[in-house]
Amino acid sequence: MRPKVTVVGGAGNVGATVGQYLVTKELADVVLIDILESVQHGKGLDLLEAGPILGSDSRIVGTKEFKDTADSDIVVITAGIPRKPGMSRDELLNTNAKIVGGVVEQVIAHSPNCILIVVSNPLDVMTQLALKRSGFPRERVIGMAGVLDSARLRAFIAQELRVSVENIHAFVLGGHGDTMVPLPRYSTVAGIPITELLAPDRVEALVKRTAGGGGEIVALLGTGSAYYAPAASVMEMVEAILKDKKKILPCCVCLEGEYGIRGLCVGVPVKLGISGVEQIIEIRLTPSEASALNRSAASVKELVDILKL
Repeated sequence: MRPKVTVVGGAGNVGATVGQYLVTKELADVVLIDILESVQHGKGLDLLEAGPILGSDSRIVGTKEFKDTADSDIVVITAGIPRKPGMSRDELLNTNAKIVGGVVEQVIAHSPNCILIVVSNPLDVMTQLALKRSGFPRERVIGMAGVLDSARLRAFIAQELRVSVENIHAFVLGGHGDTMVPLPRYSTVAGIPITELLAPDRVEALVKRTAGGGGEIVALLGTGSAYYAPAASVMEMVEAILKDKKKILPCCVCLEGEYGIRGLCVGVPVKLGISGVEQIIEIRLTPSEASALNRSAASVKELVDILKL
């Protein structure tokens, strides 16, 4: 029997693409749930009909009823609205908090033993909200941010050095946004730190581009935001959990003293396995790196305080 993964917000670009990747790799049966009347049904049916060509027997359905998501092993939350012209940060925060909070209540009623992967923005505080509303242990509430940010840095390094992305490992810690903390010392090509392969100004340029990676795509698209890379990042996390790979990935998780931070959801390296977060990896940071991580955590706390979490 295949595992079951529900994608909340399954009619959207990120949600539907998550479904596509999961079905293509035959990782699970997939439920796309959304409040729309029929779009998620249509996308689910379209993906189902791709199965014979892909050689995938994964079942995929679209629905607007949470009862169809019952007993999911993993629930991916992509629901929420993008920031609209004239909308303040606080308005976006409060609107998405209501959406995500309502989703979590439904999820725990139908899948009380699932693992939550949060994608909705603002990512770090939505992860914290999901943790509090669900009452789950921190090991089962994980935010997707660092995998995406690190993938962007890896892509830019590969372009810069004209090497395979398979040779590259990179870590981006902290919050998902302008205060993220890329770590060039821990970003390597075939084990060689990029700080030994690139001039400092080129390293800084790649770091800066990574921090603005989402905004760069928004500007190019004109409307909407990235979805291929975010969905692929979710897929990597789901695969690591369902296959019990014990894979170390940068994810948003609630810290309880690690890195000197307590009670905040922040991006750090974690080991993902069948039970979710199986270990938080503490790496040694320089004073400047530690200071940057603390600033990133402080920006998360500002939003947490607004929601009074």
